[in-house]
Amino acid sequence: MKRRAGIVVLMLFASPPPSFAGAALDAVQPFYAQPGLELEPSARDRFTDPAKNILNQNDAIKQTGEEGCLDPALAFDDTDYDLAEVTSTLNLTESIKGEEATVVATFRVLKDPHRIEWKLKLVDGGWKVADIVSMSGDWALSQFNCE
Repeated sequence: MKRRAGIVVLMLFASPPPSFAGAALDAVQPFYAQPGLELEPSARDRFTDPAKNILNQNDAIKQTGEEGCLDPALAFDDTDYDLAEVTSTLNLTESIKGEEATVVATFRVLKDPHRIEWKLKLVDGGWKVADIVSMSGDWALSQFNCE
C-alpha cells in the first residue's frame, strides 16, 4: 500500500501543474482602484480584442493631438462620479464559463444605480478584458468607432 501511495505522489510531481488564472474579478478591480487605468497605454496588457483594438485606435487619435474617441470614465459608466461614493457602493460578482468570464460591477453615482459588465477571456493563463458594456447607459466599448 505504501508503494502505491508513493507512485501516486511521484506522478503528481511529474504532471504539469494545472493552469490557474485566479478570480476574474481580480482582473477588473484595479480599474476601480485606479480611475482612468483603462485608457492608459501602460495597461494595454490587461486587454484582448476587440477592446484592445479600440483602445489602440483611441491612442492613435490622441497621438495626433486630438481628444480621442472614448469617454474618459468607462469603468464608471461615463459619469461625473465621486470616487468615495462608488467605492462605498461597489459590488463585483463574477460568472465563469470555461475560458470566458463576466464580471458585473454595480455601484451608485449621485444615488443612481449603475451596472457595468466586463467581458473577459482567458489568455495565456490570465484574464484579459475583451469588452466593457454599460447595462445602464446602453453602450459597449466594442461598438465605439475610433477610425
